[in-house]
Amino acid sequence: MTDPLWAPWRLEYVSSASEQTGCIFCRATSAPNDEKSLVVHLGETAFVLLNRFPYSSGHLMVAPIRHVGDLRELSAQEAAEIHALSARALEVLGDVYQPDGFNIGWNLGRNAGAGIADHVHEHVVPRWQGDTNFMPVLADVRVVPEHLQVTHTRLEAAWNE
Repeated sequence: MTDPLWAPWRLEYVSSASEQTGCIFCRATSAPNDEKSLVVHLGETAFVLLNRFPYSSGHLMVAPIRHVGDLRELSAQEAAEIHALSARALEVLGDVYQPDGFNIGWNLGRNAGAGIADHVHEHVVPRWQGDTNFMPVLADVRVVPEHLQVTHTRLEAAWNE
């Protein structure tokens, strides 16, 4: 049962996330133009989408369209497109947000931090000087200053320029 004090303050995308089943990446590519999918760009073999639970504004993920759980199983075309899309993500995020740096990486396997271990994906996370604060330490909470739909609109527009 949901805590009645919490329920009015829940964000829709947080409360609906637990209701969804199946692979989030496969679901996103099945309806990439749906505003809720958060897909920023759909390529031939790979795509880019916003992380629904970001570390910072603009936190993107780049993944193959094909459902594959092992990096070694990517085709040469998939690997090349993921790399190219990650490089383009750096350009777009740099233009839109002017971060001071980036974290880019793969979490391969649950014990390596992969929240979704059965569909490989690369994270592209913009970072700013002083962007970490006391909130994660004291309350296990991340503060993101922009709503996901606003971030999606900005990044999708910049990607397509």
